[in-house]
Amino acid sequence: METTLILLKPDCVKKGHCGDVLQRFEEAGFRIRGCKMMRLDQQVLREHYAHIAAKPFFPEVEEFMQSSPVIAIALEADGAVDKVRTLLGPTDSKKAEKGTIRGDYGVDVMVNVVHASDSQENAAIELKRFFRGDELFD
Repeated sequence: METTLILLKPDCVKKGHCGDVLQRFEEAGFRIRGCKMMRLDQQVLREHYAHIAAKPFFPEVEEFMQSSPVIAIALEADGAVDKVRTLLGPTDSKKAEKGTIRGDYGVDVMVNVVHASDSQENAAIELKRFFRGDELFD
């Protein structure tokens, strides 16, 4: 079993798609190990998006991710990372097929409903960034 992180991004929260998105994960066999709503500060965003923090478009990403609270969710399933990414569709919502979460609810590469860990290694790092050990349940 793997546990991975997803963040329901500001567009998901503002448009009221959180329940629908979470239901898709549960129907696909995921178990929720942790869930909380939070506002992301500049330090967390710069750490989380360190791979793009020096890019000229980063301030736009930062502004978007701080435009509302996000919901951090730890999901568990066999092959969780790959399974989540299949349900989501491509990062660019314009390229995502209908029936995927991003294809149904996303707008573009940034306004794409959900952040998801891209590997089990990154999932472990990201889970520690957003959850204390006592916030994940068996």
